[in-house]
Amino acid sequence: MIQVPSLILDIEKCKRNIETMALKAQKHGLIFRPHFKTHQSLEIGRWFKDFGITKIAVSSLEMALYFSEEWNDITVAFPTNILEIERINLLARKIQLNLLVESIETVQFLSQNVDYPVGFFIKIDTGYHRTGLLPTKINTIDEILKTSMASKNLNFKGFLAHSGHTYTCNSKADVLKIHSQCVNELSILKKKYVTMFPDIKASLGDTPSCSLADNFGSIDEIRPGNFVFYDLMQAKIGANNMDQIAVAMACPIVAIHDDRNEIVIYGGGVHFSKERLESEKDGVIYGRIFERKGNVWGNIVPDAYVKSLSQEHGIVSIPGDQIKNHKVGDCLMVLPIHSCMTANLMKRYKIEGRKDILMMNSQ
Repeated sequence: MIQVPSLILDIEKCKRNIETMALKAQKHGLIFRPHFKTHQSLEIGRWFKDFGITKIAVSSLEMALYFSEEWNDITVAFPTNILEIERINLLARKIQLNLLVESIETVQFLSQNVDYPVGFFIKIDTGYHRTGLLPTKINTIDEILKTSMASKNLNFKGFLAHSGHTYTCNSKADVLKIHSQCVNELSILKKKYVTMFPDIKASLGDTPSCSLADNFGSIDEIRPGNFVFYDLMQAKIGANNMDQIAVAMACPIVAIHDDRNEIVIYGGGVHFSKERLESEKDGVIYGRIFERKGNVWGNIVPDAYVKSLSQEHGIVSIPGDQIKNHKVGDCLMVLPIHSCMTANLMKRYKIEGRKDILMMNSQ
């Protein structure tokens, strides 16, 4: 019985999402290295192995340590933090560890302090402008490669990019435009250096592009993460249908204010995060309400949405003809805006009829 805000996982939808992306990668001859920061679960990770997946990406060395119990080829898709050199050496001793670099200073430090072979990708900024080298910074790339070649333990793997700016798109055409630019820029770099490094790979990763694109050019590897669950943000972009969203929050109703067509739920920013979407019709929304069917969910409830969040409270706007269908003590099913953030906060998944699936750092 659900008593507190709980993240519900639809296993069949989740496995279907994994299979769909794995088959797409296979169709295009791509290495599929899914990003595990979305689900952060050893058990869910095993489902990928059922589809032949042997390589993964994570967002931290701590996460790499957690998954190294069952995976031996891991890319940490975050700029290397040289202060964690002990963790780097611990991991490099037991698995194929791949790091991200974008500065001479980082490569110099690694060349002097890494005790075991480590692969590295050069992070390229293809327009997101969060981090990474612009593809025109050839002199810096050359210096990084020259420095790395003097080290017996640093092995250049290739170029890696994340087009996170696809998350701001409102159409498939906009996503594909960004994707095409990213593919083109990585392909140019790969072509420039492939004679010197015949085995280098071009790696890209963002769920909108990997879900919608069918042209990957000379890209070798994809690293989507959010696709395992999808969410309302991806649905707005056009990356998924509503019936592909594999997680929902079950939130107890603690108060009903029928005079203003509002329901108060136990479920706030500490459960959902405060990721939001803006709708011309409804304004700011923090989640959509769906019909509850046992411990899963059915169709969307028209015009019902989470309109505001504080720490523990969520305020749901609901039509007057619907509010009478609910009472204090019921649970509302809320599909999250950004499933990665919600999962990270909740730390466990509930599935009807079985034990919870735990994530790393679960209490």
